[in-house]
Amino acid sequence: MVSKASKKPASKPEAAKPKPKKTDGKPEEIKPNSKEVKPKPKRRGRKKKNTAHYVNAKEFTADIKTYYDSGTDDIGNKLGESIYKIATGLSFAPNFINYSYKDDMIGDAIVKMFSALQSKKFNLDTGNNPFSYFTTIAFHAFINRIKKEKKQRQVITDYQEMVYDEIMNEYSFDNSKSSEEPE
Repeated sequence: MVSKASKKPASKPEAAKPKPKKTDGKPEEIKPNSKEVKPKPKRRGRKKKNTAHYVNAKEFTADIKTYYDSGTDDIGNKLGESIYKIATGLSFAPNFINYSYKDDMIGDAIVKMFSALQSKKFNLDTGNNPFSYFTTIAFHAFINRIKKEKKQRQVITDYQEMVYDEIMNEYSFDNSKSSEEPE
């Protein structure tokens, strides 16, 4: 019988790597044609997720259920904090991050989510994810705030244009009168 070790192909001896010669205490430069293997850069691990805005769906569902069963208007710290985290986390989405009135958007979203909780609009029996339900409420509150701010900005712009036109008409009217008057 032949042993398994003898069936293995003979491994090739590694080629001797050229080492740079040291002269005067300085290593000699390696030519670009040499086939020296460069060490691989270290792989960076996965970045840890920022848990500052993370809401656990199971805990959130349990908190909503205890609030609905309590029958009081006291929402509780944990449920309130979850709603705040949903609103602030959504504000960091790429489509909402650069608005100057982001705080107003977050405030509107929190108010809408609290009113949905107080009126018990989320049905626990459906088995749907409450996180997605309240995120959708916050999303629509953000969109509505953007529409309000856009409308308000348009009113201001229209007013500025109207005042500018009046001033320009007065100035051009005054100049035309002074040029028409004989001296």
